[in-house]
Amino acid sequence: MSTFHGLEVAKRGLFAQQSALHTTGHNIANANTEGYTRQRVNFEQTAPFPPASRNRPNMPGQIGSGVQPGSIERVREQFLDLQYRGEANKTAYWETLAGSISNMEEVMNEPSEQGLAKTMDRFWESLQDLATNPEDAGARSVVRQRGIAVAETFNHLSGSLKGIQKDLENEMNVTIKDINSSLKQIGQLNRQIGDVEPHGYVPNDLYDERDRLIDDLSQMIDIEVKYESGQGSPKAAAMGQATVFLVNGDERETLVKGGSNEESLSTPQFEATFEEVGGRKVVTGISLVPSANEKEGADFLSQGRLLALKEAHGYQDSAGGTKGMLHGMSEDLDKMAFAFANRFNEVHEDGATLKDIEEKTNGADKAFRSQPFFILSTQNLTEDEDGFNGAAGSLNVHQAIKDDTDNIAAASRLQPFGGDGTNALAMAEVKDEVLPDLGKAVSLKSFYEGVIGKMGVEAQEYQRMTDNSTILKESVEQRRQSVSAVSLDEEMTNMIKYQHAYNASARNMTAVDEMLDRIINQMGLVGR
Repeated sequence: MSTFHGLEVAKRGLFAQQSALHTTGHNIANANTEGYTRQRVNFEQTAPFPPASRNRPNMPGQIGSGVQPGSIERVREQFLDLQYRGEANKTAYWETLAGSISNMEEVMNEPSEQGLAKTMDRFWESLQDLATNPEDAGARSVVRQRGIAVAETFNHLSGSLKGIQKDLENEMNVTIKDINSSLKQIGQLNRQIGDVEPHGYVPNDLYDERDRLIDDLSQMIDIEVKYESGQGSPKAAAMGQATVFLVNGDERETLVKGGSNEESLSTPQFEATFEEVGGRKVVTGISLVPSANEKEGADFLSQGRLLALKEAHGYQDSAGGTKGMLHGMSEDLDKMAFAFANRFNEVHEDGATLKDIEEKTNGADKAFRSQPFFILSTQNLTEDEDGFNGAAGSLNVHQAIKDDTDNIAAASRLQPFGGDGTNALAMAEVKDEVLPDLGKAVSLKSFYEGVIGKMGVEAQEYQRMTDNSTILKESVEQRRQSVSAVSLDEEMTNMIKYQHAYNASARNMTAVDEMLDRIINQMGLVGR
């Protein structure tokens, strides 16, 4: 055994405690850093003396040779990461749907004094007043203004829904840009990790940044992550390079490749396509370019914020059908406007205006046919199997009625002389008529109540799912933070512990030095 064995043991103790103090300082410095995982030093005993060998000295036992920092590892549980990413994915999905339908509820504004239902009720009331006083100019003027208000309300709702769809389209593009950016950064981090691990280092800070990006990515799309060991001689604590898969229903597609550094940078890019289908802009596809998936035309089913934006905006599925929250509301609004305008115009055209009655009174013998009350701008309409799209946005009151209220056909053509309010009453009764264009045994009023009721139920369900998933996410995050987050109280305790151990090693070195000084300089004059 070396004469200076004690100094070597003390020196190793100094270096080991110094490493622990530096790691503690690193933890304290990053206490508020997003995604940081606290680190700890794993101490290991060094090999004892003498080693098991043929020429070992004859001693009663082995003597310890000190300590060394075996590794600096992150205190993190992958199982909690997996749980958190699953709950974060669900929370982002339901939050996005809840936010989108909340915006739609604000636009529809039901029930309220400014909503479509109240506006139409005022229109029906004005027609009943006109039926009582069919020749009153004031009553006719009110009908005209209430009709204009109904048309403007339909126009406003249609335009506002298109505005929300445009906002969702922009948000989808931003989300896809964020996904592509995260994938690229994960690939770059894989490359850096692959350069470091083969040399026996454990790049904890690079792991933290990669996990943070994967956490963010898991909120936007559903993913699976696997880790592949690198080449060379990596330590047991090395995580390896991450391979990220897109979970799309029952299918898996590689987004980021682990393994060699060349493969880690070759990541595909997401892109979304939008097209006009039936007069409305919908998402026709979300795909990867390039893609290894040979199945063309597959629906994008990966849960997360991106899927929720697609479902809220409106999309075309692989079968060619169009679905979606805002798309469905716009479709129902157009269907309602078209059925309402058509039926109301039929009743209105069967009546007689004040001018018709005046001509008939003066002896004119001809078949009267009044002009329609409402018009639909044909240039904004597209006909498909569901009816006319764009009706709500193009509904307007006929210019002849805007110019002269005498053109409102409040009277019945069957009356030989004088005006009556029979046709005005018939127009008011359109509210409760069963309209085949809206469905079987469905009136205008019940159809709109069903649309608003469905929206309310869906909003309640989305909010309930958001609350439930948020609670689960926060619970998992709390458990994860209890394991991985930096506790300043704990770090201060560790700092004092390592400081005392460092001081003790230094004192031990002083004691060994005094012992050697006694032997070398003060034990007599050998050799004189």
